[in-house]
Amino acid sequence: MSTNPKARAWVEVNADALRRNYARIGDAAGPDARILPMVKADAYGLGVAEVVRCLEPLDPWGFGVATVQEGVRLRALGVRRPVVVCSPAPVDEIDAGVQAGLQLSISSLDALDRLEAAAARSGGVAEWHLDLDTGMGRSGFDWRSAGDWLSDATRPREHVRWIGCYTHLHSADENEESVEEQWDRFSDVLDRVDRPPPGLLVHVLNSAGVFRTPRYARAVVRPGIFLYGGFVGAGQPVPEPVAAVRARVVHLRDVEPGTTLGYGSTYTASGSERWATLSIGYGDGLPRALSNRGSALLSGTCVPIIGRISMDVTVVDCTGVASVQPGSVATLVGEDGGVRITVDQVADRAGTISYEVLTGLTARLPRVWT
Repeated sequence: MSTNPKARAWVEVNADALRRNYARIGDAAGPDARILPMVKADAYGLGVAEVVRCLEPLDPWGFGVATVQEGVRLRALGVRRPVVVCSPAPVDEIDAGVQAGLQLSISSLDALDRLEAAAARSGGVAEWHLDLDTGMGRSGFDWRSAGDWLSDATRPREHVRWIGCYTHLHSADENEESVEEQWDRFSDVLDRVDRPPPGLLVHVLNSAGVFRTPRYARAVVRPGIFLYGGFVGAGQPVPEPVAAVRARVVHLRDVEPGTTLGYGSTYTASGSERWATLSIGYGDGLPRALSNRGSALLSGTCVPIIGRISMDVTVVDCTGVASVQPGSVATLVGEDGGVRITVDQVADRAGTISYEVLTGLTARLPRVWT
């Protein structure tokens, strides 16, 4: 455990575990596929500057983001590798993306025309990836109507260069059949391109897809949650935990039976109990849905979260854990004394997914890298 003596609560990030998860992605994808790690949403909440510094020595093909602003930030951090924006860019951000040398995803002919106009204004050539919708539905050219747009989208243009084509998998974490269906749709469209550019970068697989259907790994794969310690589906490899969430005990109280706790008095002591107040709440990103159902680790003992989680504090029942005192460290995600609470266990109890738990950790929690 790495502590921060000045922090009331913090996120502990294991750089070695992150790198080992990256290596496992590479092993599964095979030697012919490069890796485009997704570092969107501040690298899934763990800190994009530190994640990039951690992964750069591993020679990724580039980095994937969701917004132009995220790509511009990578450039400001000194990233010179390709940066792919894997979501449609708002109209008024296209010029900034071109100026930063980002590779934008294009989902319509109108968007391609706007990109070409922006590149012409810059006096250069913008590189772009064709986002092909094969079932996700939220963005991309529709695979069913390729006859209406394919020839115009893929024809040579003066100020833009088509360099990549990809799709988003919607259920790779659940079954193989959905991946096969989307791959067939994707391949059918690509096969209809008259003269694809040499070296067209085809990328389809996310974290779950890499392990479930590595046969579809092509030039690039796009791992995300697995890198950061999130589970990617039943029967798939379990990643090494990367992030831990810790908080200090700031108050101890022995209470009598019948003592009520928290907003709404949703918890009442059934007997003589000892309560520990932790310096973390939903303002730090601890899901409020864990109220009266989550848990924490104190001195290697699992203790229940009781009452409603407040914005700044959370209370646990530490009755019988004699070693607890003000300043003791509680673990909300991570390991203590050989006992572990995983980010996926937290997500399950909160009725959400690991992605939301990690990206929900707020800036109030400093990130401590080990």
